[in-house]
Amino acid sequence: MKYAFVFPGQGSQFVGMGKELADNFKSAKEVFEEVNEALEQDLFKIMTEGPESELMLTANTQPALMAHSMAVVKVLEKEFGIKLKDKATFVAGHSLGEYSAACASGVFSLSDTAKLLRIRGDAMQKAVPAGVGGMAAVLGLSFKDVDALVEACTDENNLCVAANDNSDGQVVLSGHMAAIDKAVEIASEFGAKRCVKLPVSAPFHSPLMAPASEVMARAFMQVDSSDAQIPLIANVLAEPITDNKEIIKNLIAQVTGTVRWRETVMFMQEQGITDMVELGAGKVLSGIAKRSAKEINSVSVGTTADIEELAKNL
Repeated sequence: MKYAFVFPGQGSQFVGMGKELADNFKSAKEVFEEVNEALEQDLFKIMTEGPESELMLTANTQPALMAHSMAVVKVLEKEFGIKLKDKATFVAGHSLGEYSAACASGVFSLSDTAKLLRIRGDAMQKAVPAGVGGMAAVLGLSFKDVDALVEACTDENNLCVAANDNSDGQVVLSGHMAAIDKAVEIASEFGAKRCVKLPVSAPFHSPLMAPASEVMARAFMQVDSSDAQIPLIANVLAEPITDNKEIIKNLIAQVTGTVRWRETVMFMQEQGITDMVELGAGKVLSGIAKRSAKEINSVSVGTTADIEELAKNL
């Protein structure tokens, strides 16, 4: 058995996340307390009680999802004696999930990861004025085939790029709102089954996020880092790295760069990964893997029952 552990990105959050883990495990509760302390905010209360509008704010969503993922990691380690570095061939995470992966592999401390994600969320939100940019999911076109649609929606005043290559037939576009609206309108002419705007507040993973890249470059200078104990497959490379300076460089590039998730999963399959385990909230990444990487057994682990089942198999 060869395991890869992956960490979810924005969109997997829900009100109530983490409560059951904190109720059942002291180690999970300690994770949430440490994140609260690092952020000087009761983020756990927002995670468990809402309101949803507060949880959906990017600056809250990003550290919240990381905290849930790391609570699962700590429960596996402290309550079941299972360390990821002893079991994992690779770690990876989708967008903000790459920070969770870096934390889980020992690159950053939990407190620093929470602070970095708060800075990242704030910077991404402020990079573009509200309403100027957006994102849309294109269904039914491959990453290669979406190029023509992107070109048709781009002009000298409006930018459109492929931001997330999630799987065959699911590509997310990002850019100026006018370009995104046009993509939704004309996507069917390019062979897409559907093109739907996403409920996000900014054009993530596009060149419009350049101001946020600069903020993150400064933020990383303020934290300590170590080489990864588990090879981390970077979003913008779709290949593994362990050097901490390279990981930071690629996390900065990731703010404006494409999340190459389809290639990441294909790389895992080519490397003989038998089991991909999604740690944290939701089932987005395991769902994608079930559709696109048939040779990999993929599961999501976010509750006590999930953890107990995984521990038996590990």
